[in-house]
Amino acid sequence: MALAAAPLDMLRAEALGARLPPLVVRAERVAATVMQGVHGRRRSGQGDAFWQFRPFLQGDSAARVDWRQSAKGERLFVRETEWEAAQTVLVWRDASPSMTAEKRERVELLLLALSALLLRGGERVRLFGDATAPRRSFAGRTGLPALAQALALAGGTQGLPQPDAALPRHGRCVLFSDFYTPVEEVRRAMAALAGLPLRGHLVQVVTPGEEEPTLRGRVLVQGLEGEAPVLVANAEPVFGAGKPFRHWFAEHRTGLADAARSAGWGFLAHRTDRPPEAALLALYQALEAGR
Repeated sequence: MALAAAPLDMLRAEALGARLPPLVVRAERVAATVMQGVHGRRRSGQGDAFWQFRPFLQGDSAARVDWRQSAKGERLFVRETEWEAAQTVLVWRDASPSMTAEKRERVELLLLALSALLLRGGERVRLFGDATAPRRSFAGRTGLPALAQALALAGGTQGLPQPDAALPRHGRCVLFSDFYTPVEEVRRAMAALAGLPLRGHLVQVVTPGEEEPTLRGRVLVQGLEGEAPVLVANAEPVFGAGKPFRHWFAEHRTGLADAARSAGWGFLAHRTDRPPEAALLALYQALEAGR
């Protein structure tokens, strides 16, 4: 079995690698579009770039006084610099069977485009939750291609990620999935990561047919995660507007959002027929606001 598995893994990596270069290009384009609406970090801190002068306050060190600026008036001024301390953002994407090709492609696009924005802002990005993912962070101009290659080679995980001793403390993380996992399992996973502590965001990616199914007539519903197929004689009473499936879907999403809010996390829902730029901008701004 081991001899047969190795070629299959190689073929899978080659297939993923073959489509990643155009995916990286598209991710860069999406990131560039979003960057036009982002005005940079511009926060005071320990960096070298000048940010502003402010009046000297009790408790400030005399070494921080800008004497040239202070000499222009009768007050002492401190020279503040832009915040440049890079943080590590952990990213994870679900590899469960329910993540169809359409959802996987959108998840990988959002993950890479978000990473492009973060890397441009001087942050570090790291894959986690997968034993085959490299235990290192990616940074700088070469970070995105290297991250994309690692994403192609990583096997991905079925089931939510668990914390481990190698994860950085006080960081941030973003989990991409359709999140058909029971809400209580999601809640437990967030609680475990929050214990590090890690703050994070859930990004639920679904297709139009999942959020607003239009099934009619006789339908064979085939489960993607080992469930037995179910023959529905008339799909309308089950999948129509206001019917059981849509009610369950809406209730499940509300439960996910409430669980995220209770844990101090963010929640974002995205549909594959909608522009990725809007979801990326909302996610990036949420990460910046929660620094």
